[in-house]
Amino acid sequence: MKNAPILKRIQEKLVVLKKARPFPLYLVNKLREQFSIEMNYNSNAIEGNTLTLRETMLVLQQGITVKGKSLKDHLEVKNQAKAIEYLYDVVDSKKDIPLSEMLIRNLHSLVVQNIDGVEAGSYRTYDVRITGSKHTPPPAFDVPHQMSDLISWYKKNKDKLDIITLATEFKHRFVAVHPFGDGNGRVSRLILNIILMKQGYPIVVILKNDRTKYYKALQKADKSKIDDLVLFISQAVERSLDLYIRAIKNSTKENTLLSLAKIAPQTKYDAEYLGLLVRTGKVAGVKEGRNWKTSLDAVQRYEMNLIRKKK
Repeated sequence: MKNAPILKRIQEKLVVLKKARPFPLYLVNKLREQFSIEMNYNSNAIEGNTLTLRETMLVLQQGITVKGKSLKDHLEVKNQAKAIEYLYDVVDSKKDIPLSEMLIRNLHSLVVQNIDGVEAGSYRTYDVRITGSKHTPPPAFDVPHQMSDLISWYKKNKDKLDIITLATEFKHRFVAVHPFGDGNGRVSRLILNIILMKQGYPIVVILKNDRTKYYKALQKADKSKIDDLVLFISQAVERSLDLYIRAIKNSTKENTLLSLAKIAPQTKYDAEYLGLLVRTGKVAGVKEGRNWKTSLDAVQRYEMNLIRKKK
């Protein structure tokens, strides 16, 4: 099998990630925020949104309106944020929320909310063509039937195919149906993540810089050559796994308790001032015998709180 080596490598990395759970809460929140912004920006940019990554962050974190950018661009960023939040709600839910047409409609409603000319959560009522693709989606009257068949296909194959191939094929079949008038690409990437994240994978981001490669793989899949698309998605999955594993290793190092004399050279404070911060409770620390100890992470969190207060 062409993709066997990378799929095997991914399984090994997933085992490493699962063994490291549960992660510290601050790390979970940090990674979730980082990946959510990254997915928001890249998923929208692939579809033509003109906001940069920094502008996307400003819109989300500070509610800023970027001069010269359209209302639609701003709405897409805010809508995507709500859709990603819903994605996490589905994955984190103690109830097993199945992949269904209702779930897909809910995602679409969030993605295109308040955007003119798009019926949120409703299948298209007109025929369409996909720009740059030779594939012609089914006529509008056949969309409900095709979507019902797609969910049936998923239920039939979810225990037969490996999870990455399953998620990739579902994503491609969904895009081939093109059930909505707009937002199909964004919704397909959210569905891809729901399938993978339910099995313990971190959120997967398809990068804007890989858009040409992404479209070429989709076009090959249109001709029943799915291997390239599976490889492409696998590479995106491995990237997320690597970033998570690296963050966990760094977090472990940063959480190691050391004497103030050893921590000080890694910060902008001397040991005496660190001692004052620890004794007054501004930096978390523990006293062992007569000596105080703290971690690099504790000092960094103190600095982050200072920055937030200034803002």
